[in-house]
Amino acid sequence: MVAILITILGLIVFEVVSGIDNAVANAYVVKTLPQKYKRFFLTWGLFFAVVVIRGLLPFIIIWISNPSLSVVQIFTLAFSNNPEMADFVTKTKPLLLLGGGTYLFLTSLSWLFTERKKYAFLVEHFIHHQSVWFYSITLLFITGVVYFSVKSNPYLALAATIGATAFFVSDGFKKNAEQQEEKLKSRKMSSLSKILYLEVLDAAFSVDGVIGAFAFTVSVPLILIGNGIGALIIREITVRGNALITKFAYLKNGAMYSIGVLGYIMVLESFGHEYPFWFVPVNTFTILFIFLYLSYIEIKEKRALDNKLKRETGAA
Repeated sequence: MVAILITILGLIVFEVVSGIDNAVANAYVVKTLPQKYKRFFLTWGLFFAVVVIRGLLPFIIIWISNPSLSVVQIFTLAFSNNPEMADFVTKTKPLLLLGGGTYLFLTSLSWLFTERKKYAFLVEHFIHHQSVWFYSITLLFITGVVYFSVKSNPYLALAATIGATAFFVSDGFKKNAEQQEEKLKSRKMSSLSKILYLEVLDAAFSVDGVIGAFAFTVSVPLILIGNGIGALIIREITVRGNALITKFAYLKNGAMYSIGVLGYIMVLESFGHEYPFWFVPVNTFTILFIFLYLSYIEIKEKRALDNKLKRETGAA
């Protein structure tokens, strides 16, 4: 029971932090929607985000790793306690881990090299200005993973290339979303079009959380519970506003580093490294705590500076 609770808590936290960027971007668009469309976004939009997208993605990922299975077999595999099914999951787990790990590691690498960010460390500034090397490092990483995979299991190599392909496809959607953000914020676009685009955008961002969930557990019921609760929290942040979230300047940094570490752990596990059940959640909590603390320090310093300026202005 303790292991289950820790796993679910880890899944919730990871889903929330990996979706924060999406929530902050969406919140600006939601503000421009009329009240009736906001209600629609809360009801049917929530159903689509939690039940359809995050509910089906784990099964689709399992099917990609096991294309010979029928729909009935996939659902049986996900919810059955049959020892034969457990053995089957154990055999296919490395494929899930390597595909997902490759995707997450490249996602973190892309953020580190190519995205504008608030620098928590000087090395981030240096790496960002070396963005020309991102694709070279990415190709070297993929080549290295495929090389070691072929020596072990050719299907592992296929899983790695599927993970890399999924990254480039979803990355394209995300970059296009950034280009369309100003248009979405405007009122020139119809409310229905905005909702449809928000759902597509949410689907693209939800891939990170669902794939990362397999680093915590391969139990689909636990993934559905953890990601579902996390998605509800993200939707609440989107609708209610993001003032509190945007105060924590380094939260995105913590999210992306935790994604990168998860990806690295998943790659290692796919090649036979074993870790206890608490290792991944504890890593996630530790990384987030560090960057939340850095954010808190900055908030405190900014508040002290503002108070000082007020005193000086009052004295003048």
